[in-house]
Amino acid sequence: MPIRLLVADDHGVLRAGLRALLSAAPNLQVIGEAEDGAQLLDLARQCRPDLVLLDLSMPGSDGITITRQLKEMLRETRVLILTVHEDAMLAREAIRAGASGYIIKRAVESELISAIEVVMRGQLYVHPALTRALFNEEPPAAARDETGETLSQRELDVLRLIAQGYTNRQIADQLFLSVRTVEGYRANLMDKLSLKSRVELVRYAKDKGLID
Repeated sequence: MPIRLLVADDHGVLRAGLRALLSAAPNLQVIGEAEDGAQLLDLARQCRPDLVLLDLSMPGSDGITITRQLKEMLRETRVLILTVHEDAMLAREAIRAGASGYIIKRAVESELISAIEVVMRGQLYVHPALTRALFNEEPPAAARDETGETLSQRELDVLRLIAQGYTNRQIADQLFLSVRTVEGYRANLMDKLSLKSRVELVRYAKDKGLID
């Protein structure tokens, strides 16, 4: 039985190229394409694919959130992230959300086929460019409050953008997150740093030298 795939990317030309590539492999079958998160979830519910090849930057919702929703809906369906973002933190978040693999779009064709096969064997695949950063290095520490709490790099990114006056939607777009995820980071920051308002977050960021 061939591996049944859904391809999700908002670029039609890329989807067409992926369909041609994957359909040429004797053990792979592309059963559908989606250009946004809502369409993908509807298709997945109808088709129950073996694997979803998913871009992180999808209209309407970020790939991390879509991955989580897919895994809640279809536990047996594997998710392989295919993205331009060579970011170990994003890879870590995707895996925590339920993705079985993370591969970079600059990968050669044989790497993509191999990644699909690895994931379908129940193993984790991470593009070699990110393997060391993901598994051998600690997440970078950024700033500490008076109690010694350490902010993750992603928390630092959110804090810096808040302090620069970005809205939750703008931060979500900048970091390829959902607005709800940004709101969660903001709440966690205020709780972790014992702050009560955006003004206090901005003051904290200035005191720590995170903004000019």
